[in-house]
Amino acid sequence: MSISVIIAGLITGLLLGVFGSGGSIITMPALLYLLDVEPKSAIAMSLGIVAITASITAFQHWQRGNVNLKITAIFGLFGVIGTYAGARIGLITPVVVQLTIFALVMYAAAWKMLRPAVQHKSVGAARTECLDGNCDDLDYRHVAMHGIGVGVLTGVVGVGGGFLIVPALVLLSGLSMKQAVGTSLSIVALKSFAGFAGYAGAVEIDYFLMASFTAIAIVGSVAGSQLCHRLHADRLKTGFGVFLVLVASYILFKSVL
Repeated sequence: MSISVIIAGLITGLLLGVFGSGGSIITMPALLYLLDVEPKSAIAMSLGIVAITASITAFQHWQRGNVNLKITAIFGLFGVIGTYAGARIGLITPVVVQLTIFALVMYAAAWKMLRPAVQHKSVGAARTECLDGNCDDLDYRHVAMHGIGVGVLTGVVGVGGGFLIVPALVLLSGLSMKQAVGTSLSIVALKSFAGFAGYAGAVEIDYFLMASFTAIAIVGSVAGSQLCHRLHADRLKTGFGVFLVLVASYILFKSVL
């Protein structure tokens, strides 16, 4: 097993455990640039790796009460539909288009996470604060629509979508950062399985490499989950935004420009 697989796997797991996202942001470039996996195969394998790792990490967050199961069910159900459709679209989308969309959406998500918090009043859809996981006043139609939108993007660009789900849960659904991280992981797991299913059979997949990468990522995710539990929510939010800017810049300049 190469040192590249070990390092990339550990970073993938750490990011998933701490931020509830970011796994595919590391996994896909690592498979593509470090391990010379063909682009479409890298996208598919990335989804499979993140699906398994996120499932295990989400369970850890659920044990601490940081997973909102109602939002997971609604966002996840519509996200799975969107992701499968997006994966089929991704099979015929030029790689440069996929990576450009990937980077630009990351910049948008980073901007939303880094800008000063603004108190929103309800306009049309309810944007209420979820206290202790209680989101009874939330307009779940918006949750469903965001699930479909993020799901399609997840399938097209081959990422779990957590870097979009976390901001959506914090800014639109009113979850605390820690609840958003845990809930995001459960949604990412569902959508990543759907995305992998959309690519499976249509592209070549190295299952041995995928299994090795996943095993190492799981170790990193356990450590990341413990770290997330100890960090302040504001630091998590700021760190997440900075991370998005750095990785989006790398992807854009390395693969597109």
